[in-house]
Amino acid sequence: MKNYLNFETDIKNLEAEIEKLKDPYNQDGLSEVDTKKISKSQEEIDKKLQELYSNLDPWQTTLVARHEDRPKAKFFIDNLFEDFIPLSGDRFYGEDKSVLAGFAKFNKKSVLVIGQEKGDSLETRIERNFGMMRPEGYRKTIRLMKLANKFNIPIISFIDTPGAYPGVGAEERGQAEAIAKSIECCMLLSVPTFAIVIGEGGSGGAIALASSNKVIMLENAIYSVISPEGCATILWRDPKRTLDAARAMKLSSKDLLELKVIDEIIPEPIGGAHRDRDLILDNVRKSIENNLNEFFNMTGDEVLNHRKNKFLTIGRSKGFVSQLDDLSALSMKKNKVNTFIENFCRSKINLGISFVIIVLLGCFIFFL
Repeated sequence: MKNYLNFETDIKNLEAEIEKLKDPYNQDGLSEVDTKKISKSQEEIDKKLQELYSNLDPWQTTLVARHEDRPKAKFFIDNLFEDFIPLSGDRFYGEDKSVLAGFAKFNKKSVLVIGQEKGDSLETRIERNFGMMRPEGYRKTIRLMKLANKFNIPIISFIDTPGAYPGVGAEERGQAEAIAKSIECCMLLSVPTFAIVIGEGGSGGAIALASSNKVIMLENAIYSVISPEGCATILWRDPKRTLDAARAMKLSSKDLLELKVIDEIIPEPIGGAHRDRDLILDNVRKSIENNLNEFFNMTGDEVLNHRKNKFLTIGRSKGFVSQLDDLSALSMKKNKVNTFIENFCRSKINLGISFVIIVLLGCFIFFL
């Protein structure tokens, strides 16, 4: 059974009509299938999908990113990689089933694959905790990323989570520390890392694995610091103002590419990734191939500097970067007084002269 979003009513009606036309056993008994009418209805569906999905507003994009039929991380792992060996446990507390992680082969080359998995049925969604990772999940990925770094194996992450799990137990076991350590680990790796946002990229739960050389998004995915509902509740105390919040947050792939928060957009089939899974697989496969080839001849230091400069570029203006061509260091604008004091204090001779002058002034005041 297909699932439809609230703005896809016309599509739903047309596809229901096609299903009736394809069934020769209708209410009037056995009849001939009208192929011409079916073709005409299908053309109308394609036209409506094209019009609808070429003009999605940010909130509609959010709904598409959350579509329950949308391909999940397990689907991409099963169909893009060979010899996937899942690894479990963080060696501290336990296993987190909301994240799949293990080594696999891509085009006969070893890679580490990490996927935040929401599940595709009620039972698996509960088992996977709806893709919300706990501290042990982040600690497991840290363990495996360090192992991949040791053996010079590239890392590919599939991001799809509403955010890190906010439960009491997770906080007691150090949720914030685990996320911070995961970000730190990602930034220090000397192997190429690629993060692909396939659905929701929510808050620190996503950033913990998306601090990569390349952050890539599917066309109708979202990537934001908070959900539109949460943002609307905080700013306007009205969770119904989700459209206003989604627009203000710039969470769509087009907005984020323009802001240089992400590096690439993978096009989706008309109507979303769930309507043509073979096409979205091909598009993701091509993107991974191109990015792996781009970093193939880079040294560890070059990979590390690429990642560092990528994040230093985001949101920086001439006021923060002294040389736009060299982003390896940041320098804040300073006034002339602070600059003079810093330069003066750098010289030991100047410090010695200052000390002598202070002592003489003290003695002069004392004897007066």
